[in-house]
Amino acid sequence: MSEYFDRTADKTYTKVYKAETPDILAAFAAFDQAVFAPDGRAIPLKYRELIALAVGITTQCVYCIDGHSQNAVKAGATEAELAEAAWVATAIRAGGGYAHGRLAFKLADDARPDHQH
Repeated sequence: MSEYFDRTADKTYTKVYKAETPDILAAFAAFDQAVFAPDGRAIPLKYRELIALAVGITTQCVYCIDGHSQNAVKAGATEAELAEAAWVATAIRAGGGYAHGRLAFKLADDARPDHQH
C-alpha cells in the first residue's frame, strides 16, 4: 500500500467524507481528538502515541505510522522508544502468527479421517 501513499494529495479525498457523511466525519474527528487530547487522560500523550504507532505498524497502515511517529516525537518520544514500539508491534504480529498456527492444527482436525463429530 505504501506505493499509493501521498502525504499531501491523499488528504484531498477527505472531501468525499465531508460531502457524503459529514456527521460521521465530525463524530470521528471529535472521538480522535478526545483519544489524543494532550491532557486529562490517564496515559500520557507520548505513550498513547507510541501505542498508536505500534498498532499502525501491526496493521501496516502507512498513514498511522506517518502521523503517530511524528506525533510521538512531538510528545517527547526518543528514537529508542520508537524502536521499542516497533519491536513490540513485531512481537505481537509474530505472536499472532504463532497462535493462529495452533488454531490451524485445531481446525484441520475436521479433515482427518478419524475425526468424530
